[in-house]
This record gives sequence, structure tokens and C-alpha cells, in this order.
Amino acid sequence: MNEFFLTDDFLLQGRAAKHLYHDYVKDLPIIDYHCHLPPDEIAADKQFTNLTDIWLRGDHYKWRAMRSLGVPERLITGDAGDEEKFHTWAKVLPQTVRNPLFHWSHMELKSVFGITEYLNASNAAKIYDTCNAQLLHASHRAKGLLQKFRVEYVGTTDEPWDSLQYHRQLAAENFSIRVAPSFRPDKVLMIANQETFFTHIDLLSQSSGFEIKDIHSLLAALENRIDFFHANGCRVSDHGLTQMPGLFVFSSALENELASFLINRKGYYSDPEAFMGYVLAELCRMYHTRNWVQQFHLGPIRNNNTRLNQLLGADSGFDSIGDFPQALPMSRFFDHLDQTDQLAKTVIYNINPADNEVFASMLGNFNDGTVKGKMQFGSGWWFLDQKEGMEKQLNALSNMGMFSTFIGMITDSRSFLSFPRHEYFRRTLCNLVGDEMEKGLLPNDLNWLGPVLQGICYHNAKEYFNL
Repeated sequence: MNEFFLTDDFLLQGRAAKHLYHDYVKDLPIIDYHCHLPPDEIAADKQFTNLTDIWLRGDHYKWRAMRSLGVPERLITGDAGDEEKFHTWAKVLPQTVRNPLFHWSHMELKSVFGITEYLNASNAAKIYDTCNAQLLHASHRAKGLLQKFRVEYVGTTDEPWDSLQYHRQLAAENFSIRVAPSFRPDKVLMIANQETFFTHIDLLSQSSGFEIKDIHSLLAALENRIDFFHANGCRVSDHGLTQMPGLFVFSSALENELASFLINRKGYYSDPEAFMGYVLAELCRMYHTRNWVQQFHLGPIRNNNTRLNQLLGADSGFDSIGDFPQALPMSRFFDHLDQTDQLAKTVIYNINPADNEVFASMLGNFNDGTVKGKMQFGSGWWFLDQKEGMEKQLNALSNMGMFSTFIGMITDSRSFLSFPRHEYFRRTLCNLVGDEMEKGLLPNDLNWLGPVLQGICYHNAKEYFNL
């Protein structure tokens, strides 16, 4: 094949871009303030069985691509052996060209294993054996990989009833990387889904020691768990919603109905949005009191394929971009909290590129001068964490808000091999700014703009999260 495309100057198309990347941001540590890495695997310093185990298992991005390329489920999530699954992926990877997986996959192979050739059917066996041999070393176990990528902070995503035993274990052993929990109570907000709602109410009750029989005991149980998380290093919450709730009034009639619903567990609750809006607003007040950062991931349609979702479960590659109204409920929710000066530092993530300017412009309404960059337009997320999606997010933020206060990239991943996404972001960022420097749209002054990009890639997040 032709010369491998992942050169030192990959994505960097001009002299200014190359200087910005290599001289200013390349070697900065990583603050990955939102991901889904399993804390038990970090605490155990997991050794991965083989390349399929660390690279393909649980990666719904790759699963989704393989289905599109006609690969049967047996070779994706089914009963085929690990080596056969890897060879199947190697065979189809060349066909992912122009999909971000083509970039990500080869960046991961190069960054972690030193592979500098295109993966395909002809070299799959050699690459599989080479990578498997490296996975035997401490440098390629869970902790070693975090250290290899110069990760300084990992924010996992955790249920309110989690014991946090692995976070406590890591803290007790003074692991060099701070692994902190993030509080994600969404499952107790989804009252419309009766069966799963009560399952999670019971888990919350057991973990908090509160009998949950009305709105007051529910909020007390949640606050109990927030205090527990806070005592164990949590300073961040996270919510994944289609849109912000626009109703917050919880009448005495709704309170009485909730009490009956919690006790009898029959029928359906009449106003799920008012319940969600009221409880979420109360949670946000608790976050504000403790000086937490709150995150909202908005807009996806999840579990679209009923047949395959029932067969394979959630997070298997059947989610997509939604087109929900975002502006008005978001405005109402943030204003509801701001009226009493109880709006915490906030990061909002958008999944629909058509809404980028909506999100970016909304934030300016609630920046109040108390904190630099208090309201953050989060990085390109999920379907938008590729080059064009990142550029669109950065341009919308620049046009509507303050680019220089941005807190940068996250992996939002369950994989220990996903950290090259920070490199991908940094290269894209440097190329965007470097191009404008050379066109005369920005000052051709590396000493000025270099530190701005260092802030975006590292220092802004360090300050924002008080690390």
C-alpha cells in the first residue's frame, strides 16, 4: 500500500498548525472529565486477554460499522472466537474509509502498539500476534495505559447506589492518576418507565437507608447519596436526556399522586415531565451548594431497533441523532435555577449539529461573571466527535461565545484505547487556528495563541474542575 498516512504532521496542514501542535499542546497531560471506563478494571489493573478483548468488545461504534458492511452478528457480538472476530474486523476496516473509525482505529494501533501500517486481511494475523504480545506487559494493562497517555484525571460515570469501592481502593493506594466518580441519577427520573423505575427506586432505597414513600424521602435519599459521593471525591454530576424538562411546578395533587404511586406501584404517573423537572431542579440545587459541575448530554434517540435491542441490550449500536426542541426548555430550566442564584457550573453537550448555534448562544444568557466560562458548550459528542463535528462545535462556540475559555475534549468511552481522541482533537484544533493565522484572520503570534490552545487542551479544565 501507499505510505502510511499517520505521519507526525497528520491533520496539520501549515507551518503555524505544526508549531502549535508540536511546541505547545502535544505533550500536555490529559484531563478526561467524562468517560465510561470501568473503575473495577482500573483498580484491578486489568490485563486484557487479547486485542479483541481490549479493542472490539463493547465498542458499539465498530459493531455498527460491521453491520453496515454485511457482517453477521455471530462475528460481532455472537459466539465466534476472539481471533475470528478480529480477523473479520481487519477484513472490513479498509472499507470504513472516510468514516472516523478509519482514523481512530489506526491512531489507536499506532499510539498504543506502534503499528505503522494499514490493518487489513493480509496482515491481520501478524498484527494480532504483535499486539497480543504487548498486552502481556505491565505497560499495556489498565493502569499502564492510563499512564502511557499521560492521563491526570479520569471522571467515571456512576449510579447513585454504587458502593464506590474501587474509587476508594484507588484513593487508598495513592494511584498516581486521580479516578473520581460522577453522579448519574437519571434512572430514578424516568418515572414513565414503571418497571425499571421501581427497580432503581429500590436500589436507591437500599443504598441510602431511606424508605422512599414520597417526594421528600426520595429527595432525602438522593441527597444522602450525593453526600456519600462527595465524601469519596465526586465533584461532577452527569445526565443523559433527550431534552431539558420545561416544567418544574410540583403541586400538592402531584405529591399525593406520587406517594400513592410509590406505595401501590400500580398504573401510570400522570405528569412524568413535572416529576423529572422538579426532582432534577432540586438535584441541581444540591450540586450548586457543593460547588459541583453539572453536565447534560442532550438529544439522542436511543434503542431505535426494538428487535435487535431486545436481543443484544442497550448500548449495542442502535442509537441515533434526535431532532427534539431544545432551546425553550433549556432556557426555562436554567432560568428557573438562576432566579435564585442556584445555577451551578454547567456543561451542555449537543448531538444534533443543527442545534450547535442554539446551544452556544444559550450559554451567554447565564454567564454571570462569577466564574470564567461558567456555562460550557461541551466538546463534539458521540456522532460529532470527528474532525468536522469538532470544527463545527469550535466555530459555533467561537461565533457565539468565548473560544478561549473552552474546557476541551473528552473520550466519553468505555475503552482504554480511546485516548488518541484527545490527540485527534488537539491536531484538529491546532490546524483550525493555524490555518486562520496563515490567512491573516488571527495574529501570526505563536507566543500569544499557543498558550490559548494550551488552556483549551488542559489548563482550562484543570481550573474549571478545581483539580
